[in-house]
Amino acid sequence: MLVEFCLPVKNEQEILETNIKYLLKFLKSKELSYSWQVVIIVNGSQDASDAIAQKLVHDYLRVKAKYLNLSGKGRALRTYFHESSADILVFMDIDLAVDLNNISELLNPLLNQQAQLVIGSRLLPASHLERSFLRSFTSRVYNILSRLILRHNFSDLQCGFKAIKKETFEVLRPWFKDDNWFFDTELVILTMRRGYHIKEIPVDWQETRYQKRQSKVRLLRDGWSFIKNLFSFCWRLSRINFNS
Repeated sequence: MLVEFCLPVKNEQEILETNIKYLLKFLKSKELSYSWQVVIIVNGSQDASDAIAQKLVHDYLRVKAKYLNLSGKGRALRTYFHESSADILVFMDIDLAVDLNNISELLNPLLNQQAQLVIGSRLLPASHLERSFLRSFTSRVYNILSRLILRHNFSDLQCGFKAIKKETFEVLRPWFKDDNWFFDTELVILTMRRGYHIKEIPVDWQETRYQKRQSKVRLLRDGWSFIKNLFSFCWRLSRINFNS
C-alpha cells in the first residue's frame, strides 16, 4: 500500500523547504502501516520553488517532484494523480494550515475500506478554526450556496485537506474541468454523484501560521468566480451519465 502526500506549489520559496522538512519529520516519527512519499507539484512558479524542490529530491529519498509550466491547483493535482502509481492520494496546502495530527483520521477510513474519499472540514462542530471573521464568513456563505445549488450535506467543500483512492479518481477523471481552486468542489460532488462513500472529518486549522504568506484566494475576484462555477457545474452535472 503506497500513500502519496501531494503538495501543489506556486511561488512558495519562502516556506517550501521548511515545511517539507517538517512534514517529513512528522511522517518519519510515526509507525505507519503503509509506504509513503511526499510529492511536490511545482506549477507555474516564477521564483526558486523548482530549484528548492529539486534539492529536496536530491537530499531525501521519500521526496519526489513534478514540474508544470502552467499554474493552477486543479491542473496540477489532476495531472499528477493520473501519472501516480500510489494506492491513495492525499493533497494538502504547502502552508500546512491543517494540523498534521489530522492525517491519521484522514487516512484511516480509506485504509479500512470505509470510504473512497475523505475530506477535512474547518466547519464541523468538533473542528478548531483560527481564521479571520471575513474569511470564515465567506466560507460559510459559499457552503450555503453550494448546498442549495448542488444539493449536498457537507460542511466544507473547499478545505485543502483531502484523500482519495487512486482507482476512484481514475473513474471520475473524465468529468473534471476546473484547473484552479474549484477542483475541490468538483472532486467532492462528482464522488458523491457517482455513488461513492465520502467521510468528512473535523480538522484543526490555522490561517496565520506564516506571516509572510497570505492566502492566494482573493475574496471579491474569486468569490464571484466560485458563484459562476457553481451554476456552470450544476448545468454540467445534469448532462453527465454516471452509469456510462
